[in-house]
Amino acid sequence: MAPPRAYWKGSLKLSLVTCPVVLYPASTTVEKTKFHLINRDTGNRLKQQMVDSETGDVVEKDQKGRGYEISKGEYIEIEKEELDAVQIESNHTIDIDNFVPRDEIDRRYLNNPYYIAPDGKAGTDAFAVIRDAMKDQDRVALARIVLTNREHVIAIEPLGKGLLGTTLRYPYEVRDETDYFGDIASPKISKDMIELATHILDSKASHFDPAKFKDEYEEALKTLVKRKAAGKPVKAAPKEEKSDNVINLMDALKASLKGGNGSSKRTSDARRPAAPKRPVKKAGRSTARHRKAS
Repeated sequence: MAPPRAYWKGSLKLSLVTCPVVLYPASTTVEKTKFHLINRDTGNRLKQQMVDSETGDVVEKDQKGRGYEISKGEYIEIEKEELDAVQIESNHTIDIDNFVPRDEIDRRYLNNPYYIAPDGKAGTDAFAVIRDAMKDQDRVALARIVLTNREHVIAIEPLGKGLLGTTLRYPYEVRDETDYFGDIASPKISKDMIELATHILDSKASHFDPAKFKDEYEEALKTLVKRKAAGKPVKAAPKEEKSDNVINLMDALKASLKGGNGSSKRTSDARRPAAPKRPVKKAGRSTARHRKAS
């Protein structure tokens, strides 16, 4: 099998220690099912064209430019030469600035993963020194790298015989969670409910194993394409009936604990309205809480 093509080549630098390295994308979408737009009458693939939003005229390649909207419908054109003037030229070096504890990295900042490997045998020793020193400290290196004319911060950590580099988002790219969680109510939940939920969590305790991940939609797409290509009929999968909202959260927790995922009978039992003796206000609060939980 031919070796994969390197995405980036350069040097990994730690103080005065330098070694040549290569980067490979650690993720891919090649295996995903993709579709093309086609002409239904001819079966030919369609080509997209750019049109003027006001006149509707087709815009040719030499007429296309880049514009920044400074007010509604008003743009200033930015020339290619002007963009080139502010782009960062790569020195093909990954400069390690510092090392941080692994658990201090907020996962929201993680972006694209890359495999980092030594480029040739000449720098293998220096590569191994940097990698093994990081293993002993359980720290992640923060470095700078230029990819596609933009400088990125990249987190580097040992992975097997090589290194895993993950580009990080800048703070302006990460949304503040308070904008989304600020209106979430803080209801008083009984200790019994928390204990029941904890037992359910314990019953479903497992270990992270990506091999068990199943992309059911992707599998359905592949089956669809195979059947269509073979001239076989395609039947729509029956839609699952939407269940009613759970009225009694405590009953739902108890049913979940008894039956794991729960059978349809248990699910329907869990959706029985609360006993009349429960105050209306409390039942309403339970309903809202379960909607959040479900």
